[in-house]
Amino acid sequence: MNRTRKKQELRGTTWPGFTLIEVLVAGSAMLILILGMLILYMRSSQISVDQQAFAKVQQDVRAGMFYIGRDARSAGVGLTPDIAGYFLEGEDAYGPGPEASDTLRVMGNFEDPMMLVIEKYQGGGGGGAATAFLYQWTLENAPYQCPEFYENRQVLIISTRCPGCFTFSYLAETSICGCGSGEEHFNMQPGQSELNPPGGLIDTGCAEDCWDDAIVTIAQIKYYWLDTTGNPGDYAHLGGDPQSKGYIAEPYTMYMTTIDDSIPTGAMMHIPIAQNIENLQFEYNGDINGDGFLDGWQSWQAGWTGDTVTITRIQQIRIMVLGRTPNPFLHVAKFQGGSGTHHYRRPVVSNSSAMAQDDMRRIFLMETTATVRNMSLSLYNSGERY
Repeated sequence: MNRTRKKQELRGTTWPGFTLIEVLVAGSAMLILILGMLILYMRSSQISVDQQAFAKVQQDVRAGMFYIGRDARSAGVGLTPDIAGYFLEGEDAYGPGPEASDTLRVMGNFEDPMMLVIEKYQGGGGGGAATAFLYQWTLENAPYQCPEFYENRQVLIISTRCPGCFTFSYLAETSICGCGSGEEHFNMQPGQSELNPPGGLIDTGCAEDCWDDAIVTIAQIKYYWLDTTGNPGDYAHLGGDPQSKGYIAEPYTMYMTTIDDSIPTGAMMHIPIAQNIENLQFEYNGDINGDGFLDGWQSWQAGWTGDTVTITRIQQIRIMVLGRTPNPFLHVAKFQGGSGTHHYRRPVVSNSSAMAQDDMRRIFLMETTATVRNMSLSLYNSGERY
């Protein structure tokens, strides 16, 4: 009886439910919430991608600035003041394109301090081969392994008797003689180098006896430049097949070009040191006119090239490296800046012009001043390798 009554009560019960309108309202609210979360996720993802790209640009700019600043400060290090006018050389508005980037060439004994002295120099007339007889036990007392260290190297010979006389010569693999015998000498070939030093290779017309008591050292040449096109034909100095020498043919890549000592021919080597670099500019400060006062910042002047007196008066180099993201920003925040202030276009840098309108690529400009303080700094006081 009780079971029958319970079944009858269940059949008569009305269960609560949702109307169609309630279902539609709830579904719409859920859809709006999901879309909002999706939009928030996409916006966050865009911002993350943009910030990662901008962080990469900052890293590239700082890397390029580190190398240039280090070598600009050390221009002429380890070399004698007699050739101070050949320690650095600039070029204004070298690169093609609207960026009009600059270049900087520096020379110094940056890596392998060495100062050998020639007792007697023979040959070399007309640019031919020569033999340099060193003072006894010179190589034995040097801190380098003989002959391996000296083979396939380009050396700089600086006269101590004739001011302004210097020359580059090449030490081949079998040209180092008398290691540890006390009768040490070099058989030298004419300079084999695809990369000229600041001021270029010139024939100073020095007599043979100018090279007696001359100093033999190693001078590295480092040439900083910016490739804005990725086309090797736009850069005459690359020579031959540049892609076999490190050139990667990607636009907005900064290079340091130097001599590859591992190749016996003195071939140049293009080392990409930073990508995403849009502009590279240099300015110079010093007592250029010789009146005892600094003249203020100015770009490299055409008349300075080859003027060794003017170059020795340069005391500071201002370095400006401008980076930009490789792609336009996905998320662009509104920016209210002052006149001439832009986040998404190339600004005026030194004497190079600005971009006319925003391209939505985020920029990062870094500037530093390098004091040429190591010019002719001696590295040989202890006789040990630094």
